[in-house]
Amino acid sequence: MRITRNTSDQLIIANTPWLIGIMLILFILVFIGAGLLVATAEDGDLWFGILFGSLGGGLGIAAFCAFVRRVQIIFDRSTGKISIRRQSVFGYSSADHPLEQLSHVEIEQTTSFRDGRSSTLYRPTLILAAGSSAANSKTRIPIVAAYTNGAGPNRIATAVNSWLPAKDLI
Repeated sequence: MRITRNTSDQLIIANTPWLIGIMLILFILVFIGAGLLVATAEDGDLWFGILFGSLGGGLGIAAFCAFVRRVQIIFDRSTGKISIRRQSVFGYSSADHPLEQLSHVEIEQTTSFRDGRSSTLYRPTLILAAGSSAANSKTRIPIVAAYTNGAGPNRIATAVNSWLPAKDLI
């Protein structure tokens, strides 16, 4: 994820997985092209070429549908909302939350153990204070579904948490 806008009125964080999308499209084209070449070759096997292209292309399409998702989070002081927009091959969804309920952003972590070694992964999560009816209740909304071991989650949390105090100055 990267910060696409950071002004006093608006903070926009977006993730568009261009590299993964392009790589998967190339994967699909290579398998379908190779299958067509085998199927149409003079001494090639028609059914093997069709099966090869269909299975390889189908796996690429399935991976594209599973992994290529656009996420955009807009923190907007002028409207007083946090908008979380997600788009995939299957559709578009948007959820709005009141900006005044945003307490801060935390980093969630998960640790896995394999072959005697541990690996810790992180993701940024919005912490919303519930309305006045449940004074101590908090809602956790992960910004992204996947955990990562890069510096991105910390960078996002730092940007949002440093942007938040500015709302008291306006």
